Amino acid sequence: MTSPPFGKAAAEKALDRLIDLARSDTGQARRAANFLLAWWNGDDCGHFPIADLFGVDPMIAAHMTTIIGFLGQHQGAIYPDAFGRKAEMIELVGRWRDFESK
Repeated sequence: MTSPPFGKAAAEKALDRLIDLARSDTGQARRAANFLLAWWNGDDCGHFPIADLFGVDPMIAAHMTTIIGFLGQHQGAIYPDAFGRKAEMIELVGRWRDFESK
């Protein structure tokens, strides 16, 4: 039996792939990081312009929409720490956001 397309297992797999991408130096890493950090804390880390989906490969966009689909099925807020990824998100904040200069 396969897991649902927007189930927790699919969302966790998509999250891991996006974190791996956001840790890299590719051209799409910034967009992946922006997506993840907007989910983590958009008020402090910035928001994700939906048009940025046009600038990523279809598989990366699918990972993002998997997470959005998962989140849309639940009432209340769910953040990456629900998947045990708090440390990874803090790492991405350090990599992609410089709060010391603000």
